Amino acid sequence: MTKKIAMIGAGWVSRHHLQSYRKLAHRGRVVAIADPIEGNRDERAREFGIDRVYADVAEMLQAGGIDAVDIVSPRELHVQHVLMCADYGLPVMCQKPMAQDLKTAKELVNKVAGRIPLMIHENWRWRPHYRTIRKWLDANLIGDPLYTQMNLMSSGLIADSDGNLPALVRQPMLKTLDRLVIMEIMIHHIDCLRFLLRELEPVYAQYGRICDQVQGEDNAVLTLKTANGGTANVVANLSAYGYSPSFTDHFEINGTRGMIRLSANILDLIGESRHTETIDLDADYAASYLATIDHFLSCLADGSAFETTPEDNLKTLEIVERAYSMGKVYAKHA
Repeated sequence: MTKKIAMIGAGWVSRHHLQSYRKLAHRGRVVAIADPIEGNRDERAREFGIDRVYADVAEMLQAGGIDAVDIVSPRELHVQHVLMCADYGLPVMCQKPMAQDLKTAKELVNKVAGRIPLMIHENWRWRPHYRTIRKWLDANLIGDPLYTQMNLMSSGLIADSDGNLPALVRQPMLKTLDRLVIMEIMIHHIDCLRFLLRELEPVYAQYGRICDQVQGEDNAVLTLKTANGGTANVVANLSAYGYSPSFTDHFEINGTRGMIRLSANILDLIGESRHTETIDLDADYAASYLATIDHFLSCLADGSAFETTPEDNLKTLEIVERAYSMGKVYAKHA
């Protein structure tokens, strides 16, 4: 049976969600969309053939005729929108982060526990190359992970030849976020590392701001310890000279019997034997949304548990909160 989905939010990321629903139309179809910005909601409705368009979320929910809700609104509205859906008993998939801070997220989890199925949309771990890496780790192909490095370097907050900041052209909302690179971007990497390495404990953090056109931090370093005593470092910088404006991961795990490395679009397994894959990064990015939404629809259909439950996502948010609270803040560059 095809699920009738309502979408809350018609901003930049909604297009990636809707492209995935288009491919999964036999299982889930977006029949209604709500956004206070008329141009956004009308553009999405025209492009993806959505019949019902609303300025007000409450009006859309009251109209009924939906089986589940996909929330892609700004993060400061996530709690409000999840609770509204819970009042109607509607299953929800909510974009990360589920709340603006850990305390509010915990309160939300308590309020909706047992009322509705709630999944957090955390798509980074669903990129096919990270699922492949998880399989290699499960097969013990590199032994025990000792040292992991995950870098996200971008020149997106450095002005281009036209004077524009590519990251803000792509996602204007980054400009006003008081918690930027850790809460909005590194949260993906932290969740992905938890997926790959299991439980992690933050031991050091540092963050700061270089670009004066954003409110929050644009670069950060985070060091984590794994359960077996290994170390994982995560580094992000959106004001990094010499890099592309786009976001590209560099990832490496060194183990007792080998290593795994993702560099640009090359994925290497080096150990007792060697395996190399060339990754289509754009296709993998689109596939991550498709896999996440496919998982949501599959769990709704058979009643199985979500991989990214609110309780699981709280563990990621705990690391994020620790990073901010323990982080050494250094002065903005002159």
